[in-house]
Amino acid sequence: MKRFILPLLLLIQLTIYAQTDKEKILQVEKNLVGTIQLTGEAPWTIAERMAHYKIPGLSIAVIQNYKLVWAKGYGWANDSLKIPVTTQTLFQAASISKSLNAVGVLKLVQDKKLDLYTDINTYLTSWHFPYDSLAKGKKITVANLLSHTAGLTVHGFEGYRQGAPLPTVVQILDGVKPANSGPVRSMYEPGIKSEYSGGGTTISQLIVMDVTHLPYADYMKKEVLQPLGMTASTFSQPPADIKPAFLATGYRGDGKPVEGNYHIYPEEAPAGLWTNPTDLAKYIIETQLAYEGRSAKVLNQATTILRLTPYLDKSAALGVFIDHDSTGYFGHGGANEGFRSQYYGSLKDGNGVVVMVNSDNSSILPEVINSVAKVYGFKGLYHSTIKESVIVPDSVLQTYIGQYALSPTFIITIYKEGKVLYAQATRQGSFEIIPETRTKFFPREFPAYLEFTKDITGKVNALILYQNGQQQEARKIE
Repeated sequence: MKRFILPLLLLIQLTIYAQTDKEKILQVEKNLVGTIQLTGEAPWTIAERMAHYKIPGLSIAVIQNYKLVWAKGYGWANDSLKIPVTTQTLFQAASISKSLNAVGVLKLVQDKKLDLYTDINTYLTSWHFPYDSLAKGKKITVANLLSHTAGLTVHGFEGYRQGAPLPTVVQILDGVKPANSGPVRSMYEPGIKSEYSGGGTTISQLIVMDVTHLPYADYMKKEVLQPLGMTASTFSQPPADIKPAFLATGYRGDGKPVEGNYHIYPEEAPAGLWTNPTDLAKYIIETQLAYEGRSAKVLNQATTILRLTPYLDKSAALGVFIDHDSTGYFGHGGANEGFRSQYYGSLKDGNGVVVMVNSDNSSILPEVINSVAKVYGFKGLYHSTIKESVIVPDSVLQTYIGQYALSPTFIITIYKEGKVLYAQATRQGSFEIIPETRTKFFPREFPAYLEFTKDITGKVNALILYQNGQQQEARKIE
């Protein structure tokens, strides 16, 4: 893969608080490492990794001791128009929207307008959830929706191209055209396990609208965004009253722009927030202060503790996921068409980080977070291990090239550039796979293995994907 180093001028964008933390900013910019490092490998710079992953723009904010210590933009918000990323540039936060949505819903709970543990149909007036036998007579609650324990379908949404007809929330929930997603229905009974459902979060959006009699974006602006000081952010879809130059263009993994610059998400609660790391840092800091009873701009201490308490398992809380490694963090990631993001806030000591990119390739996110964690000593946030690789003859690598089907609609393509193998799954960015043995390879970006197998004639016929404690076979189709 060719490596293009971004001009230095691109990296010198609007920076705040840089004079007080200049040296640490420079350290963060040159200490990127992946979840996996190779023996003897030196850290990368932000410029190198943006070029490597074909990421046009990146924005970051770092929080220490309950304060935003610095924020900075890198690269281009719009590559063709040469509009730089600044700290004011807005990105689609995607599923990070769910964290702010939970704040808005819990504000209604705190104000005694909702009960977390009551059947959602008690509050839905413009639509009712159609219970069937799969729910086994159990009722779905607002707590189920926010913690992904409602047993519902529809993991996520792809949004709508600019100019395309937009469905209503009810049409989305019923999967009726022009909605491009399936109906939100029961997969199994609620309250037995956590299984991610953007569809369930969309039901909470309608509950907010039915209870408040306000457009969702208006309620969130008044009761959540403005009190938090997130004055640059909006849930409006499409974004209203914002100059186009402040909106980042989304890009595919190959560096090409999303058609129309970005998709529109009427599924505002699960995916609709436009924001930047500086504004998200305000949300993180307020959450940390409220958790300790030192502030209550939206939620008080009791409600905040409830929001940050895992509901059924050890991770999924109300609109956030909890990582109890070391000091513990609350956080959420985001993935819309052309955008990726991740934030973490510590449950103690007031530390955190936000990283957003206008690309389908999220691989740089953990690398930047690792750098911040190392430079600032954020315990429990640094995740990187060192591995050794072997040299595999080019003739052997050549036999692995092809397409492998995990399912009829999910294909892993293996291709080679120079002496390096790459893998690319359907609708995902490509990533290098590194040989641990002649047949077993691993990516840098996430914990997994790919192992190639042969038939009795010695011909490569499949690969096995090992990930998250499971293994799946993908047969070679060409």
